[in-house]
Amino acid sequence: MDKIFGRTIREHPEPIRAEVRGEIPSWMEGVLIRNGPGMHKIGDTEYSHWFDGLALLHSFTIKNGDVFYRSKYLRSDTYKHNIEANRIVVSEFGTMAYPDPCKNIFAKAFCYLSHTIPEFTDNCMINIIRNGDGYYASTEVNFLRRIDPQTLETLEKVDYSKYAAINLATSHPHYDSAGNTLNMGTSIVDKGKTKYLLFQIPPSAPGSETKGGKPCLKNLEVFCSIPSRSLLHPSYFHSFGISENYILFIEQPLKLDILKMATAYIRGVNWASCLNFNKDEKTWIHLVDRRTKKEAPTKFYTDALVVYHHVNAYEENEHLILDVISYADNRLYDFFYLKNLDGRYEDAAKIPSVPCCKRFVLPLQSVKDAEVGSNLVRLPSTTASAVKEKDGSIYCQPEILCEEIELPRINYDYNGRKYRYIYAAEVKWSPVPSKIIKFDILTRRKLNWEEEHCWPAEPVFVPSPSAKEEDDGIILSAIVTTQPQKPPFLLILDAKNFKEIARATVDVEMHLDLHGIFIPEKDLKTEQEIDAEGRHQSKGCPSDQTNDMPEASLPAKQQMENL
Repeated sequence: MDKIFGRTIREHPEPIRAEVRGEIPSWMEGVLIRNGPGMHKIGDTEYSHWFDGLALLHSFTIKNGDVFYRSKYLRSDTYKHNIEANRIVVSEFGTMAYPDPCKNIFAKAFCYLSHTIPEFTDNCMINIIRNGDGYYASTEVNFLRRIDPQTLETLEKVDYSKYAAINLATSHPHYDSAGNTLNMGTSIVDKGKTKYLLFQIPPSAPGSETKGGKPCLKNLEVFCSIPSRSLLHPSYFHSFGISENYILFIEQPLKLDILKMATAYIRGVNWASCLNFNKDEKTWIHLVDRRTKKEAPTKFYTDALVVYHHVNAYEENEHLILDVISYADNRLYDFFYLKNLDGRYEDAAKIPSVPCCKRFVLPLQSVKDAEVGSNLVRLPSTTASAVKEKDGSIYCQPEILCEEIELPRINYDYNGRKYRYIYAAEVKWSPVPSKIIKFDILTRRKLNWEEEHCWPAEPVFVPSPSAKEEDDGIILSAIVTTQPQKPPFLLILDAKNFKEIARATVDVEMHLDLHGIFIPEKDLKTEQEIDAEGRHQSKGCPSDQTNDMPEASLPAKQQMENL
């Protein structure tokens, strides 16, 4: 594992032609962009947690049967400050950056004060998302960085909080057929209240000026808010679900302690230590009606669990089906401290709980007259239950679909609809997947791909333009290798039978990434038009910070050249 985690990876900003073995379908043209931590050591300082590393974007551009690879570090303000100082000076969730011992006492005092009410990092290293016509590197705070999807150049910095009271936001938005981006965020102690906000960004290009010089993101609309059950202990969430008529939010007992976060720097601990799981608390499932934009009155809950990734949700015969990947506790985050990623798992305390794909079924019919203690699930296809309690709430027990899978993806044309197939990474007692799988919900059978010394990334489904069935398409996965003689590659599978169609090998050192997006060629053309018409005429939002930080100092530049 030490060959995969904690490395500093050299970037390759110019395209490198990959060696293609096999034949890529002629219709397959576009770019797969992936995001994840790539640099964990700066000067003599090191990040403590793998998720804290500086964002490294990499892409595979597919055109006319050829594949070109490139990679580039996100030139965030965090990156620039760190490289210029030749040390870590911006704190991340699992790593606090303390003052240089050589600084005077006044500089040190200011540094401590600035962390009491911190401005979070813009090291957007989790995902690539779409807002309007633009593409953005994202993390879980209020900042986004727009990127050029073809060159991976870092463009302007966008701040949600300038347009709504959003302190945290997910890196897993949803997209509807009208081109809107739907997302969720947390508003912490705004006007004396902490709440979860559902917001929508219309299909225009936030991050660049609109006609007339009006500010970007001006059309962001908060269309519903859900009060947090605790003012100073909001629930952490990484994603949410959506069906045709509902948005589903899981308020889980994995919570941020806001007061502890405010004093963490002074107490010498990281912000991650302020995230606590309470196994004795309930997990609440909130339903928001997309038609009325109001929360449903029925209260649904289940036992304590931790969910990072939603798989899908859909409605069937007056029931709402919700599929998620869940854990029994929050040990997964601790597992990714670099000191734990040494490949030795004799210590059972290091091993996180097994991820389970669980199906919850929520009755949508009126429960007012239902008998207390009765199971309200009427679908014969599931063993999940929803039992009415004395106080009128509904206690939900899930059906386990399968275990040991993570990083789920589906054919997004079936998002919010009844579906059959899940594509995911298989995880067995290791933080790194060794297989990617196709899981058939109907038959409960798995197809898998694996190869010795290979560690696959999240599988991305790309539908065939002539698709007639849900699994008509291909799977893309970036494969990291641990054998020096075996270079990394882009794996291309037939999604129907999981057989290899082609692979594009590139002779570089590649990092293990987290999430990403495939952008079809037709959407890249839209980006080119926006780029030509707008970006070169404008430096971005007048109210947002633009990409005008000073160049890194000579020692830091030399450091990058030596990678």
